[in-house]
Amino acid sequence: MKTHALASALLATLCAPDAAASPPSPSAVTLGSVDARKGSTGPLASRQVLTSVDVLAADRIADKNVGNSWELLGQMPGIQLTETRQGAESGKASFRAFNGEGYINGIKILIDGIPSNVNSGNQRFVDMIFPLDIDYIEVVRGTNDPRYGLHNIGGNINFGTRQGGIYTDARLSYGSFESREVQLAIGREANGVAQNYFIGTQASDGYRDHDRSRKYSLGGKWFIGSDEDVLKAGLVARVYHHVADEPGFLTATELASARRASPRKNANDGDVRDMRTLGAHVDLRLTDTLQLSNRLYHNRYEDDRQVTFTDYRPGNAPRQRRQWDERQTGLLSTLTWRASERLTVAGGINAEQQDNAYRRLRYAYGIPTDFDAVPARIQNDDRYSLDNVGGYLQAVIQPTPALKIIPAWRVDRFSGDTHLPGGIRAPLQRSGWIDQPKLSVAYAFTPSLNVYANWGRTFQVLTGSTAPAYLTPGQAAFRPSINTGKELGINFNPADGIQASIAAWQQDATDEVANMPATGTTVGLGQTRRRGADLQVNARVSAHWTLWASHAIQQATVISAFTADGRSLAGNEVLATPRHITNIGADYRPDARWRFGIQGRRQGDYYVEESNQHGRYGGFSVLDASAGYALSDRLSVDLQVKNLTGRTYAYAWYDNFFWGGDNQPMFSPAPRRGLFVSLNLTL
Repeated sequence: MKTHALASALLATLCAPDAAASPPSPSAVTLGSVDARKGSTGPLASRQVLTSVDVLAADRIADKNVGNSWELLGQMPGIQLTETRQGAESGKASFRAFNGEGYINGIKILIDGIPSNVNSGNQRFVDMIFPLDIDYIEVVRGTNDPRYGLHNIGGNINFGTRQGGIYTDARLSYGSFESREVQLAIGREANGVAQNYFIGTQASDGYRDHDRSRKYSLGGKWFIGSDEDVLKAGLVARVYHHVADEPGFLTATELASARRASPRKNANDGDVRDMRTLGAHVDLRLTDTLQLSNRLYHNRYEDDRQVTFTDYRPGNAPRQRRQWDERQTGLLSTLTWRASERLTVAGGINAEQQDNAYRRLRYAYGIPTDFDAVPARIQNDDRYSLDNVGGYLQAVIQPTPALKIIPAWRVDRFSGDTHLPGGIRAPLQRSGWIDQPKLSVAYAFTPSLNVYANWGRTFQVLTGSTAPAYLTPGQAAFRPSINTGKELGINFNPADGIQASIAAWQQDATDEVANMPATGTTVGLGQTRRRGADLQVNARVSAHWTLWASHAIQQATVISAFTADGRSLAGNEVLATPRHITNIGADYRPDARWRFGIQGRRQGDYYVEESNQHGRYGGFSVLDASAGYALSDRLSVDLQVKNLTGRTYAYAWYDNFFWGGDNQPMFSPAPRRGLFVSLNLTL
């Protein structure tokens, strides 16, 4: 019945009178310069209708030296960076007190509007894109965005790449740890045809021993038509190859004595990763007020990882070769009806089919682990599918120029099965239709003062190839975890060139489950509560100076849960969640040729295991600086110093997952001071 009702509502939008588009919302906060997007045609932009949106522009992206593009998000407010630094498993970005360990992957990732999480929810497809190919990064926080279902628990991040234009941009970089990078971006547009190409390669010997990395990325985009035409259609294709060593984790003693060393047990650890994506975009303007937008995509993810976790002792389990082969095929279709200045209606449907394989091989004791030997045991040799269908309906109601009301409703349903060794077959946990009502309200007291509130529900479903995601014999049923979020905020412009916002939020979850990627197991967290406050200000104080600052206070707490031996976790903090994240920065441009920048980031300590009994780790304060000089209109050079003060800090996790483990914190140290020089050429 819900599917029929949704389809009827979408069909009803076909009878549409002419009208102008609703004006954009002042709720979004922008870092850098973004091309104006009026939103008079096409799907509704996030920053038009949602109430907690940040945008990072190309001029804050293209000149950054980063090992992986998720690191660019460290410039944005409230973003937690989990820097694991293990070869291709480099880390990820998260927010709203969802950690980046892989336990609960609560952030939806999109590239050009195409879903780009792997099955577990991890963000590996982000590594395919390099800074010079990125037009903007958009972060949507909270539970009130109805466009996406799977993995969209705390919000979503969309990496928008360059489309159209006429340019040839090249960037050559060299820096500390023998880091080398070449990027080439080409755009051509004429007679209604746009072509964009990108080639990128990056290599580094790494900060630590046994830390080499080589990656290559190639992309192309071909489009006909424009936003103003009746038809705009295009094809986007990318391929990526990455070969990397893994230096392994250090004990506290090893970290203190030789932080750049790699333990002998990890001498053969490494990763070979290949990813490919293909997306077809078709936008059709049915009438002046009715727009149909479609995205058809296919993602392929192949990974062969050799990893050794804990100390070398006979009988020790975590010596593993992990092999993934995931295929995702999907469709997103959105119909937008701009009925009048007071009403816009959008509805969408999506379908995704995943066909995945996962093998996990365990190896016997050895120093180092011999991954070419016959494995001691084949733990996993699984074939599994995950099918998702969903849809949403959203209205933007503006009864007065100052008031905007945005009700929405989303539904999702999942199915699939798994084939395990021994002839075991099992269906996916039965979730039924998952309802997700949402409501946002924004009121502009003045053109420079906007108050908003939102309420909404999102969900977590179990993923993976085995129980508890699938109902293997003896496995109990799990309900989807329902997250209910609410937020109250103020966006204001106290003076020309100054943007500021303050928000308080809370997100309560039922039946939350933490996936343990190191072991392939899960831990039920039961009821959890995440809450916090976000503050940020961006100020262009003169023609030469731009300043920004943000501070996020957050906490994730277990409300009701028990360990396997019956101990209550109530009142404990969810592991790997810092209580505060701070950003400050300044850009100075004395004239058209020179530019200088400085940015400070601070992230608090966090508990590394669920009992909260073994200390807090992982906090850091780091300062980065940059300078650039334009040698001509086409040629410029820039210098970046990362971790300017040479601070020592490290990512931390707790080794209590494995039989034979030492029940102690393990560390992956961050690089000390690094210097990078880049040459930029525009033809």
